[in-house]
Amino acid sequence: MSTVVADVGRTPRAEQVGATRQQILTTAERLFAEQGLYAVSNRQISAAAGQGNNTAVGYHFGAKSDLVRAIMLRHTSRIESLRHDAVAAVAGSREVRDWVACLVRPVTTYLASSGGPTWFARFSAQVMTDPVFRVILAEEALAEDSLRHVVDNLIELLPDMPADVREDRADMVRHLIVHVCAERERALAEGTGTPRSTWDEAATGLIDAITGLWTAPYTAEPGS
Repeated sequence: MSTVVADVGRTPRAEQVGATRQQILTTAERLFAEQGLYAVSNRQISAAAGQGNNTAVGYHFGAKSDLVRAIMLRHTSRIESLRHDAVAAVAGSREVRDWVACLVRPVTTYLASSGGPTWFARFSAQVMTDPVFRVILAEEALAEDSLRHVVDNLIELLPDMPADVREDRADMVRHLIVHVCAERERALAEGTGTPRSTWDEAATGLIDAITGLWTAPYTAEPGS
């Protein structure tokens, strides 16, 4: 009997802790997206999340890097699931564009399906432009099996080019996906116009541009 009572007593507490953590994550993501990673303190996040204890963020998540990683993980599992479906749909394809679509559409589909305002794209842009925190973004991305599979297929299909050119273009692709999505997300939040009317159309434009980037000719360095 005492065990049952104890279990019942713990459940509301666990639910409360879970709700508090989610509220902190949502608030931190929004503030980081709108103001930047270093412009926002743990104290500000705690206050905006309605936590009377100014140390609530540190208590639940530890260092800022742990908080940033936790925010990323809120989203990556769903994006990973969408990418698995995209990869299955183009299995065996020898078209660069099909595999580029596997990079882009899981992200835009996720943002479109979230409903209401989103901050994840702008948060990701803030993380990507920070020399310390962008390591977290890269680690979480490379942890996804489906993403590694997409990259492997792309490398196999791309025109022959020097390793430094391929690395340079891969960096451009990452920035294109993150920052185009972030700018569209910002425009939607502010109620301003966007070049494409839907996330699906925005994805098509990105896929066209990235496919062209990957398959464009390159200029050889003198003496190479």
